[in-house]
Amino acid sequence: MDFLRAASLDDALATKAQRPDIAPIAGGTDLMVGINFDHIRPSGLLDLTSVPELTEWSESGDVVRVGAGVPYARIISELGERLPGLAMAARTVASPQIRNRGTVGGNLATASPSGDAHPALLACDAEVELASTRGTRRMPVTEFFTGVKRNAAEPDELITAVHLPRATGPQQFAKVGTRNAMVISVCAFSVALHPDRAAVGTGFGSAAPTPRRAVEAEQFLSGELTSRGMWADPRPLPDTVVERFGELVAAACAPIDDVRGTASYRRHALGVLARRTVRWTWDEYSIGRQTCA
Repeated sequence: MDFLRAASLDDALATKAQRPDIAPIAGGTDLMVGINFDHIRPSGLLDLTSVPELTEWSESGDVVRVGAGVPYARIISELGERLPGLAMAARTVASPQIRNRGTVGGNLATASPSGDAHPALLACDAEVELASTRGTRRMPVTEFFTGVKRNAAEPDELITAVHLPRATGPQQFAKVGTRNAMVISVCAFSVALHPDRAAVGTGFGSAAPTPRRAVEAEQFLSGELTSRGMWADPRPLPDTVVERFGELVAAACAPIDDVRGTASYRRHALGVLARRTVRWTWDEYSIGRQTCA
């Protein structure tokens, strides 16, 4: 297996154009596991750790651009106020060692249904930035996942960044697993309030072939908040609204039975996570303080 190291983004893109079958590696927290278990066997590895353009984040207006090589640890320490949902998800990723190496770009490239970053990206209407020698393009994260561990990147493209709007309201993330760390989630859920446009965002993982949004649940909740005038005049969220929101989230999933949990348990747990997190986000929005970290 060849090992090539890119010194710049242009260098990396040129190599990927010449050898589209080569596997990019930054943190390697997913890729090396697959190689060690002989689940994948690329013709070579393209080391991106020396590409400075991938390890930076920036703001332009209300949008935060996070380079694909920014590790979870920096998202937690540097972007918690701007992107709280993604930072919460990052805190649940594995161990401190993994969070120092693992990246959102790698999570997207793996495109696992259980990727911890994916629900938060979906809830925030993120866009994925892809680059090649042919140019750069951006696509909604909702269009990026095409199947189990499959994504919409072309063979000669690299994931270079993810773009997210800066949070205008509370966001939450929660997942179910056998323990708090070093575990693949049984299911995960993220919710974001967007009061600037009277909208609700959701995302869930480990409960369908790809990470998904619960669109009907989003429309229901935003409609209830708007019709009741609660965006401008926050009041306690009625229990009936919370229950229905959880039901619609559970109805949006398409889980399977596997070694980590049954389909019925995943559906039930996802509804529980939806009810809990929507209460936490609404409490923070209505009374101005977090009720859960």
